[in-house]
Amino acid sequence: MELLHTLGISLLLLLLGDFIATFIYHVPEHVFGRYHSIVHHSPNRSFVSYAWRKNCPQALLPGFLGALPYLIWVPLLGWMSPLGTVIGLLLAELHVIWRHQFAPGYQTPQSLKVLCRWFYITTPERHQLHHRNANLAFGDVFTFYGKPAQYWLTLLRQLKRQWA
Repeated sequence: MELLHTLGISLLLLLLGDFIATFIYHVPEHVFGRYHSIVHHSPNRSFVSYAWRKNCPQALLPGFLGALPYLIWVPLLGWMSPLGTVIGLLLAELHVIWRHQFAPGYQTPQSLKVLCRWFYITTPERHQLHHRNANLAFGDVFTFYGKPAQYWLTLLRQLKRQWA
């Protein structure tokens, strides 16, 4: 029972973090932000490297804001299951590293692709689609956030045009 509770908290952190990251940070950043697109969607993708090379410390903020949606749940979920919270944060970070496997010729093993499809987990190939076309394939961890995020993107762009 303890193991299920721990894994449940880990999953909850990933679901909540990815929801907030997608709809409160990532999609609005594509519409209103500046550094996410010019840094993260560039070949380098490092906010730290960009800030250092361009003497532009404000470019670090979007990098931090990308992690914040997961970190905000630490006080609540950490109280419920410290181990589950740590596992969730580790899985989130490992997924960031894995989904950015853009080495030429990289392919997710077929068995892992099938598992990811069953659990709606974003693969590097799907995330690379987003890097090639910033209007597609939202949802950093979970693919089921992709379609609603596209609607949100359209709505935010319409609002931005109306305000301009």
